[in-house]
Amino acid sequence: MQENKQDKYEFISEKIKDKPVNKKKLAYHVCIVVFLAVLFGIVASVTFVLCQPKIDGMLHPQEDPTITIPKDEPEQETETEDPDTETETNEPDSEPQIVYEQLTLDDFQTLQNEMYAIGKQANKFIVAVTGVKSNTDWFNNAYESKGQGSGIIIANSGQELLILTERKVIAGASSVYVTFVNDTSVEASIKKYDGNTGITVLSVPVDEIDNDTMNLISVAVLGNSLAITQGTLALAVGSPLGTNYSILTGNITSSAYSISTIDANYDIFTTDIVGSKNGSGALINLNGEVIGIVTQGYSSEGDQNTLTAISISKLKPLIEMLSNNKDIPYIGLEITTVTNTIAKENDIPKGVYIKDVKMDSPAMAAGLQSGDVITEIDGEAVISVDGYQTKLLSLTPGDVANVTIQRQGNDGYTEIKCPVTVSVLQ
Repeated sequence: MQENKQDKYEFISEKIKDKPVNKKKLAYHVCIVVFLAVLFGIVASVTFVLCQPKIDGMLHPQEDPTITIPKDEPEQETETEDPDTETETNEPDSEPQIVYEQLTLDDFQTLQNEMYAIGKQANKFIVAVTGVKSNTDWFNNAYESKGQGSGIIIANSGQELLILTERKVIAGASSVYVTFVNDTSVEASIKKYDGNTGITVLSVPVDEIDNDTMNLISVAVLGNSLAITQGTLALAVGSPLGTNYSILTGNITSSAYSISTIDANYDIFTTDIVGSKNGSGALINLNGEVIGIVTQGYSSEGDQNTLTAISISKLKPLIEMLSNNKDIPYIGLEITTVTNTIAKENDIPKGVYIKDVKMDSPAMAAGLQSGDVITEIDGEAVISVDGYQTKLLSLTPGDVANVTIQRQGNDGYTEIKCPVTVSVLQ
């Protein structure tokens, strides 16, 4: 009986079934994942596009193109054939007939027009430079003053235009602007300047200049001024009289004049071209090539009303360094060459004679004195001012140059070595 009751009770068996898949919910999650993946890809792509130029610039910094200005050599005179060595011909000698033609005023006007046409073409590489200074008057009111001059477009690197001007035009300026021949003005920045001559190179980004202006302007050709002689025709362009884009004509009255400046000597051209004491610009030849930089600072007291220019050939190494953003090395000496004649007549060692040592200069700190004769720099013989300048320009500010000098004493000249730390003239 008891057993029959137990048979009536059975254990309940539970079977767990898998939860059915919610297809709508699954599709929703898949869509979310796909959306996030696409969004991540878009964000990553945009970030890559925006950051790639900066990353490339950091990993592979772009260097400015190097500006190269070839050095000039004196032109060689062409040899003429000796009449005695001419080959004999069977043709009888005929006397040339001289035809005289009277020139008229129209002929002179035609020549003048042709020269002015050269000047107008040169105006394409001339710019007006304006330096804006911020000042305060007695009543503490702010006002602006402007210094003006002219500049010469000397190079186009593809990234920037380089413009040659004088430092006095932009000295102390808070901003600098250049105006092209079509009156388009663009802000410029100072690239480098030479504290000795005042020669300054300005930089203008090419992408800041509109296409019409770029198609109109040109780059100046720096000619060979070593061949310039007295009587050579020349044109003055820029602002020789203080007015921009003036064109004046005249002649070179002297090409043998030289000035002694700090660490260099420069050839100077004097002209019969009328100019102001604040005139600036360039001298060009009949080919439209620049042969001199107008700088009235080197005019003698009696020549303030005529233009004076520095020979461009002597300035080319300087301009090349400034164009490549390099400082001009400075020691601080006023020097002259001891020629063979001077050496024999005065019993002086051949080399470079020190006329003056500038106050607080590296040369003074090294113990160089007036009357010393430089014979070597870093073991290389120095026999002329040109050689001295070439060696100096090969150095970098901060370098220590081992200068060998001959110093006169009671027993004659004694060799002394002076280490000079090259600096920069501000």
